[in-house]
Amino acid sequence: MPSGEPTATDEALGQATELHQQGRLTEAEQAYRQILAREPRHFVALHRLAIVALQQGRLDEALREVDAALQVEPRAEPALLNKGTILYGLGRAEEALAVYRALLDINPCSVDAHFNIANALLATDRPAQAAESFARAAVLRPDDVEVRRRHAEALARAGRPADAIASLDAALALDPEALRLHYERAALLLSQRRYQDAAAAYEAVLARSPGDTVAMNNRGLALLELGRLQEALASYDAAVAIKPEDLDLWYNRGNALARLEQSDAALASYDRVLAGNPDHARALTNRANLLRTAGRAEEALASYQRVLALAPGDAATHTNMGNALRHLNRHSEALAAHERALAIDAGLVEALINRGIALKDLDRIDDALASYARALALAPDHAEALYNQGLALGLLNRHEQALASHERALAADPNHRHALGAIADAALRICDWARMERLRPELERRIGEGRPVVGPFTLIGYADDPPLQLKCTRAYMADRYPLAMPALWRRTGPGSRLRIAYLSADFQRHATAFLMAELLELHDRSRFEVVGVSWGKDDGSTTRTRLVGAFDRFLDVGASSDLDVARRLAADEVSIAVDLKGLTGSNRIGILSHRPAPIQVAYLGYPATSGASFIDYVLADPVVLPLDQQQHWTETIVHLPGCYQANDRRRAVPTAPPSRAANGLPDTGFVFCSFNNSWKITAPVFDIWMRLLRDTPGSVLWLIDDNEAASRNLRRAAAQRGVAPERLIFAPRAEPEAHLARHRLADLFLDTLPYNAHTTASDALWMATPVLTCPGKSFAARVAASLLQAVGTPELVCRSLEDYEQMALRLAREPATLAEIKARLETGRSTARLFDTPRLARDIEAAFTTMWEIHQRGEAPRSFAVPPPA
Repeated sequence: MPSGEPTATDEALGQATELHQQGRLTEAEQAYRQILAREPRHFVALHRLAIVALQQGRLDEALREVDAALQVEPRAEPALLNKGTILYGLGRAEEALAVYRALLDINPCSVDAHFNIANALLATDRPAQAAESFARAAVLRPDDVEVRRRHAEALARAGRPADAIASLDAALALDPEALRLHYERAALLLSQRRYQDAAAAYEAVLARSPGDTVAMNNRGLALLELGRLQEALASYDAAVAIKPEDLDLWYNRGNALARLEQSDAALASYDRVLAGNPDHARALTNRANLLRTAGRAEEALASYQRVLALAPGDAATHTNMGNALRHLNRHSEALAAHERALAIDAGLVEALINRGIALKDLDRIDDALASYARALALAPDHAEALYNQGLALGLLNRHEQALASHERALAADPNHRHALGAIADAALRICDWARMERLRPELERRIGEGRPVVGPFTLIGYADDPPLQLKCTRAYMADRYPLAMPALWRRTGPGSRLRIAYLSADFQRHATAFLMAELLELHDRSRFEVVGVSWGKDDGSTTRTRLVGAFDRFLDVGASSDLDVARRLAADEVSIAVDLKGLTGSNRIGILSHRPAPIQVAYLGYPATSGASFIDYVLADPVVLPLDQQQHWTETIVHLPGCYQANDRRRAVPTAPPSRAANGLPDTGFVFCSFNNSWKITAPVFDIWMRLLRDTPGSVLWLIDDNEAASRNLRRAAAQRGVAPERLIFAPRAEPEAHLARHRLADLFLDTLPYNAHTTASDALWMATPVLTCPGKSFAARVAASLLQAVGTPELVCRSLEDYEQMALRLAREPATLAEIKARLETGRSTARLFDTPRLARDIEAAFTTMWEIHQRGEAPRSFAVPPPA
């Protein structure tokens, strides 16, 4: 045969190759074996048999065939590559690596060898070495997109995310439209919390794959972390429109809505998830958290119980359940839930904090502080632990330490929702006026932004500003009651008597009780049934016994949830519910959020708007709350014809004053007094008091010893104003009768602004101690003016602080004028309108009757004035 012409073997190989390329593997195998029957050491046929076996998954056979081929040509690169692949497929990665490395000894520039070594290293969890091999492959083949992509994967797994992103960027420079590269780059950016870049990267993915719901979901996650909540929600909305069966999309959509404080819509999203998967633990948990913060604790508790049925050892869920139990006022059960959480995970800081809160609720304040201390030992800068530690210290009257805790909380978390307000409250209580001045602009700024930065009750001590108070209160209420509750009351026909429920924690030895006792006793039982709703402790006092007896029925609801109390009142067909707490401490305004009564009224306990849409009226008078203030109140103003404040004529009137010496007073000299809590004392008023002391030789200022830090700061402030600190005399707290008796030693009671004396002013007037006031704009700043008008001493109501100072000095210098006023007050105890409790009872009953008539006609609440008696 002439040289160069195909042999029979060549022709047979060509036919076998054609069959192989057509995918006719069985026929190709037969053809290769026929060649080997003639030429047993034919390298190509042996190698091709190995490839066929590899393609058919017959790896052990493939290995035998490739070894036979390599016996013929030990340095054949394709056969070595395939042997490495076969070994890797058999799970013999280390042997595969040895083969690839042998290939590199033959050809150091083999890109495939470097690439396969890298893949094997990556698969055997050696990403750093894999990255080096991918890098060498990339140098040898710089335009290979897949090499760069895999290099990026190895770098990411080796903990070099920035280098991984750079490798992906290099790959994208080679192929800008490669969707997979965009996808992996976006995912890597998201995993690195580079949310701004990740959001842009997912936009690039969606530009190339507009209907990709996974990209929409991840874009939403990035936007959510950036606080671009509306954009995140739009991303989820677009995704669920395309793939409504994807429960994860609905779950993340619920999270976005919850962050947007669209609670009802968020709950609907979570419910959509749970309809598809009732055991979706994250949706159950987030739904429960949302229900709890929205005041729907019973429903939250049920969701937590479902989570625990799925994962009984989940410590976080146990402590969350404890929080729900707390909202249901089941404090002992709440404590037990937190203890269970800590039994599972003793180092769970949140459980230690929540345990402290439960202990605080049970009045075990020292134990609560110990729990917070354990939490802070584990996490010294935990803002929530510091914040709650501060609250507990405040309950112990250790306000200076509380202030330090709250400041640490704010330093740890500058965005803490309540720390700044707690600092403001602590500064107020210790008379730290310099700090208050620094805080005031920031409080006003945040309130203007609609943020619930400070409690409305605290704000009254900072600002005589009704519009600001309303903004603050609305933000506070929206934060605590974000969901509108369905009304529980049902329309019923008028009964023989209106059923009036008075709600308070203070039916015990408390200022509200001292004022209200006789009014409750004097209600006309032929027209009204009077129910007491109490959640305060039974202190065993005669005041408690008297109050319980003053009601037709007395309900102790301390262990019941707000919803259960509301259900009970609705079932009892209460006509009018009267809240005596407002937004003061230990309030349970949440009871009224469920609308247990068709008419709901604010009275006496809180001198500002509640900001609640579910409270219809406020009982006031023309002095304390003029109608031009209606725009700053969510309640409709009702004017009583005299002073709004109730008083008790059955209070003792001690006649024999105690000795001055026994009360720390000098034997002689004029005694200015102000028995208000120290936090009501502000710098402008204190400046006046110090000038009065300087201008009245031998005089002293008699104050309540409220807390050590406040007393110390007031003495320091006196010294700074040129007054000897010892001229400030601090009276300890005393029993009511002893406290009333010592008023006989005071010459003139000096009122405070912007928060007047309220019950303390009535105490002074009852004991014929003149009270000097200067009214402001808000309810809290006008109470004393109302009292003084009603007691018959309007001349003690000054038009300005300048007049207030001049009048105080005049009275200190004119004993005859002061004596005449005291004589009028002695007479007024039995004649003045302020102490005419039977008349006030009739006026309030007239107000209730008018409210009911308006309701019965189907009209909305409207302002009216109760006419004076004929």
